Amino acid sequence: MQLRSLILFAFALLAAAPAFSDIEAAAEAFRAGRYDAAFEQAAGEPGADSHAFRARTLLAKAMCGEGEPSRTLIDKALAEANAALKAQPGHGEGRLQKAIALSLIIRPMGLSEARKTGYGEESKALAEAVLAEDPANFYAHGFLAVWHVEVERRGGLIGAAMMGASLKAARRHYEEAIRLSPEDIGLRWQWARALAALDAKKHLAEIHQALEAAVNTDPASDLDRVMQVRAARLLDVVSHKKPGEVERMALAML
Repeated sequence: MQLRSLILFAFALLAAAPAFSDIEAAAEAFRAGRYDAAFEQAAGEPGADSHAFRARTLLAKAMCGEGEPSRTLIDKALAEANAALKAQPGHGEGRLQKAIALSLIIRPMGLSEARKTGYGEESKALAEAVLAEDPANFYAHGFLAVWHVEVERRGGLIGAAMMGASLKAARRHYEEAIRLSPEDIGLRWQWARALAALDAKKHLAEIHQALEAAVNTDPASDLDRVMQVRAARLLDVVSHKKPGEVERMALAML
């Protein structure tokens, strides 16, 4: 579903900074990976911006851990995103943080269970609504790039067609995201991870290129560094292991 990653994310896609009085302290805490402190800095401020920022900190904390992200943190982030949208319907970052949270909720589910929730369609609609108002939002482009790949991986070509997903659309969103923010580590990492989980052999060159770019970019935040370490780990596997092992590892990562 950084201030640089998606989704991320799974893991990405953390949108513009909130406009409250403690912004510098909260943003600095976020960049340093002190997510509890960042959350507390924003906790006393009313309004959609602060709720969306708190959702962002909770999702970043959830995604930086090892293994599956905490459902408790995801649910709290979803509540904060919903609070942002209640305070300001159509709030851009609130929509993106909700989309990320929903995508993380269905991540461990089987295909049938995930479809019943409707969260896949809802997360796509939220990100597309952001782009309708802000076509240059590279976090939303990055989220949708990975969304299209993940839908094809889970549902195959038929399932992807049913949900309006395609690799062509995925690449269009990814290329636009990178054009808008070429130094973003999270965008590169999430794209490579998604393609590696889909078909490591078929997309080998593209995966390798994205991982190399992620590894060779200077990180701007602690979240960047986490994503960069993961990119380096996957790059090593891509370079030395068979495609099946690459796919298994990519599936287990965020």
